[in-house]
Amino acid sequence: MTEDLSQDVKQLLNEPRLVSETGVAARIANIAGPVLTDLGYRLVRVKISAQDGTTLQIMLERPDGTVNVEDCELASTMLSPVLDLEDPLTPAYRLEISSPGIDRPLVRVSDFERAIGHEARIELAFAADGRKRFRGWIEGVEGKGADARLKFRRNDTKADEEADVSFPLKDLGEARLVLTEALIRDSLKAGKEAEKFASMPEGEQEEDGQPQRGPGRFAARNQAKSRPLLPAGIKIKKPNPNSPMKPGAGRPKI
Repeated sequence: MTEDLSQDVKQLLNEPRLVSETGVAARIANIAGPVLTDLGYRLVRVKISAQDGTTLQIMLERPDGTVNVEDCELASTMLSPVLDLEDPLTPAYRLEISSPGIDRPLVRVSDFERAIGHEARIELAFAADGRKRFRGWIEGVEGKGADARLKFRRNDTKADEEADVSFPLKDLGEARLVLTEALIRDSLKAGKEAEKFASMPEGEQEEDGQPQRGPGRFAARNQAKSRPLLPAGIKIKKPNPNSPMKPGAGRPKI
């Protein structure tokens, strides 16, 4: 599937993440990542929680930042047998394929570029100016790849602290957008623009290849038409009807 993508989209698809999982989640990410890439999706994060027993959540997106129900169904169908074979989790678990959500984790440089102007919580792996945690607005990104630096205006400063800070994104530990009214408005607007783009004749579709500002969507391109977008945060769980759940089996369940 990836052979049919444009060069710009391939670059977005193969853009490395700034953060990575640890332990069993890291092993699952190493298994799921190549499968999703081959399908034309980007892995965002892998999370394992004790919700309803054990839940394995895999967040994904297209290179243009959109996700729809069919994307999640396809990813679930293709990932389930691979996870069954590799069996990375000992207890029985529920597989949950989802979009990153409106208040999404920021895991790539391009995530920060399209989130300019929005509020975020940042945690660094290494302290900057004597602290690791910051909250405020993303003001810009300087540089590319491993050399990129984040320009950030803090809203959690004390009287004697500087509001404007800058730090290398390679030192990122965790980052997530803060759910605000502005973020919700931009997300809804981006969704409508993507649907409008998908309904346009191909000859009228512009291809600028540049990330647009917003809560997690690139300028819509290479998007399948007449397919419903999955609102951010909506999850789909797809069980294998021919494979009953067994203790220790790596199969999704309701």
